[in-house]
Amino acid sequence: PRPRARAMHKPLPPYEVLPAEVSMEEMPRSTTVMLEEPSSQSQSPPPPPPRDHLVWSLFTTLYGNFCCLGLLAFVFSVKSRDRKLLGDNSGAQSYGSTAKYLNIAALVINIVIVVIVVVVVA
Repeated sequence: PRPRARAMHKPLPPYEVLPAEVSMEEMPRSTTVMLEEPSSQSQSPPPPPPRDHLVWSLFTTLYGNFCCLGLLAFVFSVKSRDRKLLGDNSGAQSYGSTAKYLNIAALVINIVIVVIVVVVVA
């Protein structure tokens, strides 16, 4: 059997070594962070979070899932809710508006199908 080859270079230590002229007694022991709150006079209420249309998408998925538009709307609604929880309001708004338009398209198509079925049967 072939003997194991040793590493050609010396591994680095997992920490940064302090220079010899610096001692631990000179190092700061803690860090203080000063937070400043804005004045209550100039503070405006935060904008409302973007809508994700999750319930509407769920009902569209269950009751009017023409060409999987309801399922797509539900997926975009869940993505919008995830973005909202992460604090990405622009991404949440984008996914939410896509879910809204998919829900509207599915609703219009379902209404047209119901009208066509009623006309053909009557």
